[in-house]
Amino acid sequence: MTLLQILPVLAYAGIVIVVLAAAMEFRLSPALRWLVPATTGLLFTLFSLVTVWQEGIIQFWINHSTNLAGNQVWFDLLLAVGIAFILMAPRARAVGMPLIPWAIFVLATASIGLLPMLARLFWLEHHMNQRSASR
Repeated sequence: MTLLQILPVLAYAGIVIVVLAAAMEFRLSPALRWLVPATTGLLFTLFSLVTVWQEGIIQFWINHSTNLAGNQVWFDLLLAVGIAFILMAPRARAVGMPLIPWAIFVLATASIGLLPMLARLFWLEHHMNQRSASR
């Protein structure tokens, strides 16, 4: 197998672990919870930069507009981004995150924006809970 064949398998294995852990109510310490999306976001951003460097930015559009499979992947990405943002928005508002800048970042970059948004949300929720517990 080539690296291009191994990476999707590894990514799928990672998301299987995350989804199953959430389904089984595995909980990270609230103080560390933000590190998972922050680290994942950093790694994905670095991978994306390498991809743009090697393939060019136009390759993303070519991949999504060449055939029905590419369209399906594009629609899936848009649906996932929309669902994630809609689910995070009420919690983000509750901790004072300004949603318009985050929406622009997410709309321009998809998961590259969603992951730091989620990390920030977890971080703010933890610190808000700490402040209210110390009162």
